[in-house]
Amino acid sequence: MHIDTTILKACASDDRRAQKQLYEYCFKAFMPLCLRYHTNEEDARASLNIAFLKIVNAISTINCEEVNFNAWAKRIMTNTLIDEYRKTKNHLSHFQGKETERELDFLAESTRNNAENDFGYAAIMKLLTEIPSVSAKVFNLYVIDGYNHKEIAEMMEMSEGTSKWHLSTARKLLREKLEKMNSDIPQKMVI
Repeated sequence: MHIDTTILKACASDDRRAQKQLYEYCFKAFMPLCLRYHTNEEDARASLNIAFLKIVNAISTINCEEVNFNAWAKRIMTNTLIDEYRKTKNHLSHFQGKETERELDFLAESTRNNAENDFGYAAIMKLLTEIPSVSAKVFNLYVIDGYNHKEIAEMMEMSEGTSKWHLSTARKLLREKLEKMNSDIPQKMVI
């Protein structure tokens, strides 16, 4: 998907029609990203709207000809999602892990998630909603969005070890759920 620079320039000039076109574009492009970080569509839409407002307010500060709009807007969207997480993290449950840094490094680096090969993207995203939200967010940031543990730790205001622990926990829980799904399939097929 690509957005025309004339629409971006019109948005910078407060053209409401252009802003509506940009919103429709951003909705299609970034709603899947928002849904990865929220358990329901209502919260995902709220985050999208907050980020879109930031995009529209800041669009006049960029050179529309030179800046890759998709990358710039995705960064704003991701940062908004992290900000929303920070606002609500006091309400989320906290985990206490007893793994050492060495165990965390081993688990974070050696675990491979082959679920995407066997299951569709939608099934994996559904499984992510069934694990603790902090672990799911770290998994999204690390595996899907490509951030490293240092970046995740800074964004989510946690230590790198805690980030590694959440990734390890998410992978472990997802693996257990996938194994349970695989073990349930033959039993359902028996008549």
